[in-house]
Amino acid sequence: MPDRNDPTFFTVETANKTLPLVRKVVEDLMEEHRRLEEILPKLRKSDPDEALDSVEEAEQRFLREEAAKVSGDIERYMAELESIGCLFKGFDGLVDFWAMRDDRPIFLCWRYPEERITHWHEVEEGFQGRQPLEEAAAAASGFEAGEHDI
Repeated sequence: MPDRNDPTFFTVETANKTLPLVRKVVEDLMEEHRRLEEILPKLRKSDPDEALDSVEEAEQRFLREEAAKVSGDIERYMAELESIGCLFKGFDGLVDFWAMRDDRPIFLCWRYPEERITHWHEVEEGFQGRQPLEEAAAAASGFEAGEHDI
């Protein structure tokens, strides 16, 4: 799987081609995260001195199993994004794609539900350093494919 030491580099065009799949995976991730946020507050902390009746015990067991299932789904969705070569940055729908600009690595930045990639930022800056792509620069060699272009 790609990682920071051996990333997949994208052009704006190749990153945009992945968006139908990336969008679906991010939607699923965001939904599963919402589900987990609903489940976790209902789970009681274990207190050995507090006795639960059989209904409460069964409910807690179900919630623990459901939380484990949802957590596993979230991990699988994140692995799927990683296998595409992009980086999931948060449950607010941020995804970065490695790219090159002026012979240095940068991130093409996409945020759910944007239709296409319209921004980029320096690797060290993150979302707050997000800058709009200039159409001419995106079409020119300023954003170029790396050796792992998909």
